[in-house]
Amino acid sequence: MQRAVVVGANGVIGGNLVAHLQQSGDWDIVGLSRRGGIDSERVQHIAVDLLDGEETRRWLSHLTDITHIFYAAYQERPTWAELVPPNLEMLVNVVTVIEDSSPNLEHVSLMQGYKVYGAHLGPFTTPARESDPPHMPPEFNVDQQHFLETRQVGKRWTWSAIRPSVVCGVALGNPMNLATVIAVYATMCKKLGVPMRFPGKPGAFGSLLEMTDASLLAEATVWAATTPDCANQAFNITNGDLFRWNDMWPRIANLFEVDTATPLPMSLADVMADKEPLWNSIVAEHDLKPTPYRDVSSWSFGDFVFSWDYDVISDGSKARRMGFHHFVDTEAMFAGIVADLRRQRIIP
Repeated sequence: MQRAVVVGANGVIGGNLVAHLQQSGDWDIVGLSRRGGIDSERVQHIAVDLLDGEETRRWLSHLTDITHIFYAAYQERPTWAELVPPNLEMLVNVVTVIEDSSPNLEHVSLMQGYKVYGAHLGPFTTPARESDPPHMPPEFNVDQQHFLETRQVGKRWTWSAIRPSVVCGVALGNPMNLATVIAVYATMCKKLGVPMRFPGKPGAFGSLLEMTDASLLAEATVWAATTPDCANQAFNITNGDLFRWNDMWPRIANLFEVDTATPLPMSLADVMADKEPLWNSIVAEHDLKPTPYRDVSSWSFGDFVFSWDYDVISDGSKARRMGFHHFVDTEAMFAGIVADLRRQRIIP
């Protein structure tokens, strides 16, 4: 039996990692987050502020038998430069404490993204490859990987860096979950009787994109962390297909039985700022789970993704060459997430 620490256990990535590890039956799991959680079979939750080094040591130093760290925590900040210190510090605090307390640590898995390639800055070389040269800092993903590379020298444990595209799954209160952005937007369009217009930049409607299903990502993350040949390497992990919003958007709208119309560039953060009463009325009308409006969607993240008027794709062949062959149909993924949101009574 192996024992894993999942850092960021309440997020869309960490939550699916916990579920995947639990279902495999081969793991005991410790989930770390600011909010904590409810313990269950083979899963222990710890609420801890990882930016507080003393608190991190107080809560984690008793973990003496950890074999794997799966790091998927993230703290939002207003600028790229301001993202670096807290997100690096949390990783450093966790690895330092657990490395000291667990002599049998085998692997540290770091969740990254396409910011490593400069995707957040503008058009970048596509399809992006793990061997692509770095870009001008600041970039916290790069600093985190550099820390692991440096720290690992001479140690028995190894690391891996996992680079998904936009991750989609079911998780609330998550700052980067496009699926709930779209689902809540579509629900409100239907309630108001207006077409579900694509709100992004004109060029974004026709650019090439790819997504990463959260469950697929969990499988790939554990695969890389437990396959010796993957040690000390980075891997792009995506569903395996490409799409354009001009084709996918009406397909998603059909899931909600809502019409589409000509795209209209607009900031969701602005136009959704006054929609809390509307959301509360939808929750009451359909007897939904009482989810606070602030937790149900991240409109600024939607604006970010819908602003990509350039291709955002990577080369995922490295993982396939090394043995990971799973894939997900992206249209089916969106349909499955909408069905899950309905089953959980988050949307009608």
